[in-house]
Amino acid sequence: MNVRASLLCGALLMLGACSQSSTPAADKSAAPAAPAAPAAPAEPVKDDKGPIKVGILHSLSGTMAISETSLRDVALMTIDEINEKGGLLGRKLEAVVVDPASNWPLFAEKARELLTKDKVAAVFGCWTSVSRKTVLPVFEELNGLLFYPVQYEGEESSYNVFYTGAAPNQQAIPALEYLMSKEGGGATRFVLLGTDYVYPRTTNKILRYFLQSKNVAEADIMEKYTPFGHTDYQTIVNEVKRFAAGKRTAVISTINGDSNVPFYKELGNQGVKAEDIPVVAFSVGEEELRGIDTSPLVGHLAAWNYFQSIDNPENKAFIAKWKAYVAKNNLPGGDKRVTNDPMEATYIGMKMWAQAVTQAGTTDVDAVRQAVAGQVVKAPSGFDIKMDEKNHHLHKPVYIGEVQANGQFQIVWKTPGPIRAMPWSPYVPDSSKKVADWTYPWLCGNCTEPKVALAK
Repeated sequence: MNVRASLLCGALLMLGACSQSSTPAADKSAAPAAPAAPAAPAEPVKDDKGPIKVGILHSLSGTMAISETSLRDVALMTIDEINEKGGLLGRKLEAVVVDPASNWPLFAEKARELLTKDKVAAVFGCWTSVSRKTVLPVFEELNGLLFYPVQYEGEESSYNVFYTGAAPNQQAIPALEYLMSKEGGGATRFVLLGTDYVYPRTTNKILRYFLQSKNVAEADIMEKYTPFGHTDYQTIVNEVKRFAAGKRTAVISTINGDSNVPFYKELGNQGVKAEDIPVVAFSVGEEELRGIDTSPLVGHLAAWNYFQSIDNPENKAFIAKWKAYVAKNNLPGGDKRVTNDPMEATYIGMKMWAQAVTQAGTTDVDAVRQAVAGQVVKAPSGFDIKMDEKNHHLHKPVYIGEVQANGQFQIVWKTPGPIRAMPWSPYVPDSSKKVADWTYPWLCGNCTEPKVALAK
């Protein structure tokens, strides 16, 4: 073994013995993680002739069920697709589905059960950042793999997580740049409106720093939060209208879950039209709009990395596959069911994991984690989407779409192709010099210098 290899092996052994998370302390709005009972790391999943178990960790009840149920369904569809082609390593996949019920400490409890009791090879799950932060210590303690499929606030990179949703530079920042552009309406005043937990607060902190870099005055920024499950937006919409008087104003919405329904209904009730005060949403897609009358919302915006309305052969095949699965399994909603961005991210993540298992020839977590880096999947977006070799995030395209009366989105702006994720924001002073790089010699998700000192 040469000196470089010896250093790498030693560094990896050290890495396994230390905390691997880059997670900063969650803000006071985030629910605390469930107390973790002392436990030895889960034994590596041993290859045998039985099925390969895969964990599905999504809320099927509570405030987040409106968004997360479809992620369970598309995960099961993808497992069926893999099994129809013979499974992996000559074995079928078996889904282990649990319902954390929009209860953040319960996410940690269910994650622990999946890894220690059910012995799953990987977990696909979570939506809110508070649920992800709650389970993160469990995955790091037990050396499990989590594939997280939803856009998030960044400021994190874990050795045990692959982030298949967007980082802020792949959604929030491009959306704000669009709103400030002549093409996007030239907004000069901004309302940052979100649900009161870590994702909206951290995203809006990043957006404030970004706006400051563009010389937007503090007086031209309004920031407001509501609890999960909030239903009365009459007063807030009135405040937005008063704040918007006299200057071109846009609303950046990080409202999550079923609170989007009353928020958009109130916009319609008060006659807030997109040409007057456009709203761009980061957590509203086709699924959330399916339950409301969208005709008063035509022209309002959403920023994502995928829309069902993308017209290409890959997306047509994905939609057809989804429709067939819904019909075959008689899923609620029937032919009104839609596809959306986190569903595509779930699909991409599962395909990448399957490719990595095949490449590694095993379901062993350490081997699969190494194999996931650099995997490429032809996505429904039409692009070849790559898992970054260093930071555990996808390279993704960015789209901005306008709400249409039928609940779909007309794409009004897009990047020429996928862009690399930046887990640490260059606009936040404390983050701008941090690096997420799980390759030698960095070996960390939260560094300003490599963990391994190379000989000069």
